[in-house]
Amino acid sequence: MSKHLFHLVSTVFLVLVAAAAGDSDAATRKKKLDPLRPAASTPRPPLARVDAAAVATDLVPVTGDFARWVEQLAQGDAVAGLAVAVVKDTDVIYERTLGHADWSTRTPVTPTTVFRLASLSKGFAAALTGLVVDDGVMSWDTRVAGVLPTFALADLEGSSRLTVRDILSHRVGLPNNTYDRLLEQAEPYPLLVDRLREVPLACAVGECYGYQNIAFSLIGDVTYAVTGDFFYHLVEKRLFHPLGMTTATYGLDALRSSTSWARPHKRSRKTWVAFEPNQNYYHLPPAAGANASLRDMEQWLIAQMGGRTDVLAQELLDELHAPQVATPKDASLTPWRRERLLDARYALGWRVFDYAGEPMVFHAGAVKGYRAVIAFLPKHRFGMVMLWNCEAATPNGLLPMLFDRYLGLPRVDWAGLDQGDEAGASTGG
Repeated sequence: MSKHLFHLVSTVFLVLVAAAAGDSDAATRKKKLDPLRPAASTPRPPLARVDAAAVATDLVPVTGDFARWVEQLAQGDAVAGLAVAVVKDTDVIYERTLGHADWSTRTPVTPTTVFRLASLSKGFAAALTGLVVDDGVMSWDTRVAGVLPTFALADLEGSSRLTVRDILSHRVGLPNNTYDRLLEQAEPYPLLVDRLREVPLACAVGECYGYQNIAFSLIGDVTYAVTGDFFYHLVEKRLFHPLGMTTATYGLDALRSSTSWARPHKRSRKTWVAFEPNQNYYHLPPAAGANASLRDMEQWLIAQMGGRTDVLAQELLDELHAPQVATPKDASLTPWRRERLLDARYALGWRVFDYAGEPMVFHAGAVKGYRAVIAFLPKHRFGMVMLWNCEAATPNGLLPMLFDRYLGLPRVDWAGLDQGDEAGASTGG
């Protein structure tokens, strides 16, 4: 073949390849994202799955093993203070507190000691929204712009489509944790909401997941606009009081006014040192502003598992726990998630996992000096809640250890009880 002919053939080939690639890219751009379809990822090896015959029917050995692990945690001085409970149906089958609410005074943690809930607050926001929806004054698909006419995103057309459901499922289209750092620098919430219009969207409204605190808290403005009552008043009247959550509150002043409350702590050499709580995330009541004791959260867990249908009807719970958007990265954040989760999604104020073949409803919370986690298996009405007043990672691993034991899965020391605190891992929000 002549050199000229060779170059001609090569050029034609490259043009055809480029055209094909361009067509493929155009098709990709035109294809609408499915928020419930996770992005393609590298296949993982087969994970453990629950054998229905192996699920515990006798809960005494389950709580016995869990009590032993909690005692290991206590003996290891891994936390400043902690409160944990396990619930089956409407019964609290295990309850334990350890450590101190304030190490400087050696005040012990009790079941009525109040902790900050951080992002566990989001579940209350979603439930309250559902009650307002049931009142008929708005719907899950009410458009935010119709209620808050001054609100805008960078994409004005997208702003007009943003719904209540999008807010509660983190489908606003914004990058993860938009403006959280500015909030932590004491920038006021109203200013940050107004500045959301300056942020380029990561995707079209409603088409992808991006975890938010500022934007999530718009739900408080929406409920105020349609009811004329403040968000935290509504939660107190319609959730805290009827559920018997007698020490649950909102805000820093209310926390400090509690008869017993857990100070945040940090590690200093071989002891724990209390410090003053940070105010910033209290400016976002729907996203992170709630406080509650273990006894309060036991009642909340019972209600979420269908045990208080006089307050939260089963139809509403089904709506709250229905997956809305895929969150595939959440399935690989920690060792236990990588080994147990077959799927991860976000519902309305809750995460929803496929835990070795079993549906799990979950959320975690974290602000400076506090951590919290709550999870349950709706099919079995079995769950746990845990609150602690430091940033230690070890307690996080107790959650999968409990559920593994109940479901008959292979035992793994997810908490690293034999290796120390470094083996634990943060759960995220």
